[in-house]
Amino acid sequence: MDFIKNIFSKPDDKIKVGISLSGGGVRGIAHLGVLKALNENDIFPEIVSGVSAGALVGVFYCDGYKPEEILQIFRKTHFFNFARLTVPRTGFMTMYKVEKILKEKIRAKKFKDLKIPLTVAASNLNDGIIEYFSEGDLIDKIIASASIPVLFKPRIINDKTYVDGGILDNLPVHPIRKKCDKLIASHVNPLSKENDLNSMLDIAERTFHLSIASSVQKNAKESDLFIEPEELIKHSLLKMENIDDIFSIGYESTKRILKKNTVF
Repeated sequence: MDFIKNIFSKPDDKIKVGISLSGGGVRGIAHLGVLKALNENDIFPEIVSGVSAGALVGVFYCDGYKPEEILQIFRKTHFFNFARLTVPRTGFMTMYKVEKILKEKIRAKKFKDLKIPLTVAASNLNDGIIEYFSEGDLIDKIIASASIPVLFKPRIINDKTYVDGGILDNLPVHPIRKKCDKLIASHVNPLSKENDLNSMLDIAERTFHLSIASSVQKNAKESDLFIEPEELIKHSLLKMENIDDIFSIGYESTKRILKKNTVF
């Protein structure tokens, strides 16, 4: 398409595209649809940042898996059925199953071994800061980035306690903005009104949405292409249902945006 050539081009035709993948629990599967649509339009991110579910998707993509291959892994392993119940001292559930699958499927052991550079965000509870990891051991930082506080046990790294990076930065554009010519931001948590708050999980999910909204809006403005499929509103962060629909929403939404977008 001519408009895509116009958006993603510069005189020497060697532009570097980056993509930032937000957190969003099961909704993170929509990132795979986004990536598939981009790839079909000859847009292949060369650097990736991610947080929480975005970090989980990102590590597979950066390890060399294609979006549909990742979807198959998620489907066959029930990957986003995160939980194994624990005695709730630091969290109701563990990421044991997710960690086991990552160790089995991810070929890279360290960030430097990935085929595409990856940065992941995690919240340092001790120091009250967001940290961006792009070096060293890989899997423990991915798990730290995806450990939703209270629901999941934190991850201890170098005597520091880390939880989901989304509570401080759910759209981590900053660590890669200056490293790419064009930055795409994929956000899977569109904010809407909510009338049904009937369980602890409903309340936790709603609290998370509200807490991240302002920072996401600010970070979105730093991207060159912002993708936020509104249809994801009907899907929960934590319920492993209709993953094919979630994937399709990300895919179809991105195709529509690419077809209509003339901002660049």
